[in-house]
Amino acid sequence: MGVFVFLPLVLPLTAWPIARLAESRLHPRTATRLLSAVAGVLAVCSTLCLGLLMIVGTAQLPGNPLPDAWSDPEVRAALPYDEVAGRAAIPALLAVLVSCGAAARHHVRARRRAEGALAGLPGTSVAVLPDGAPYAYALPGRRRGRRPGHRRGRVVVSTGMLAALTSRERRALFAHERAHLAGRHHRHLLAVHLAARANPFLRPLRTAVAYTAERWADEEAAAAVGSRRSVARAIGTAALLAPPATTATLPAVTGAGPVPRRVAALLRPAPTGRTWPSLFTTVGFAAWGAAVGATVSALSSANSAVTLFLVLRAATPM
Repeated sequence: MGVFVFLPLVLPLTAWPIARLAESRLHPRTATRLLSAVAGVLAVCSTLCLGLLMIVGTAQLPGNPLPDAWSDPEVRAALPYDEVAGRAAIPALLAVLVSCGAAARHHVRARRRAEGALAGLPGTSVAVLPDGAPYAYALPGRRRGRRPGHRRGRVVVSTGMLAALTSRERRALFAHERAHLAGRHHRHLLAVHLAARANPFLRPLRTAVAYTAERWADEEAAAAVGSRRSVARAIGTAALLAPPATTATLPAVTGAGPVPRRVAALLRPAPTGRTWPSLFTTVGFAAWGAAVGATVSALSSANSAVTLFLVLRAATPM
């Protein structure tokens, strides 16, 4: 395996420049998709390499259930610094699994609580809760047309929020939340949230996607209502009234990202919809750097997995 097994653990650093530049230099749709894809690949590769390191590390421990031949010097020789790296990977991988499991459990519980709050209400696309506290969020469901009885995404809004907005601002708010549902933004948010739990180096990408997903919904809402200023006013009013969203994986109008930056972006012309930046620009160079980093990470983890498989297979008695 050589040093290739360690590369996926640090290659997320190659995505830091694009995480910073994508917020302001790329179309929000492109930025969200690019960053979430890069984060997912890098997180899977780093977790896989931790697993490979743990196999070598646990094989050295007395009383382990693995074949004795897996702790032979020939196997350990495939891993640099096998005694330190192998054993250090054991608590590291356990911490990753526990952290990701806790995040997934929190996401499931939050969705169940949100769905439970809608019990007894009509199954319309917009659910209005009789609550004086102002809030609004998008509750994702399953895509239509698969089977009868499947849940569909709904916009959830309180009467307190509706009372604070004008009719034009309400249209903008509904358009914003419907954009979250149509774009399946919760999937991008969940992916980067789990990726950041798997590798702390990916936290800048989680922060960036939380912002670009909101900007994506802002732009879609502005196109739907035909007024960027109306969306800016709705966002500003909702942010003043409602507390910040507490669930990172459920999109809300007061979601992550500095609201003044979102409002300022809406007061400027709409961003161009170019899907991929030119290499001969700062953001293009950063985007290609992140793509290359993700590719090298995938190749390194695949090389390490195949190498370890062949070494273990050769060492295992028939």
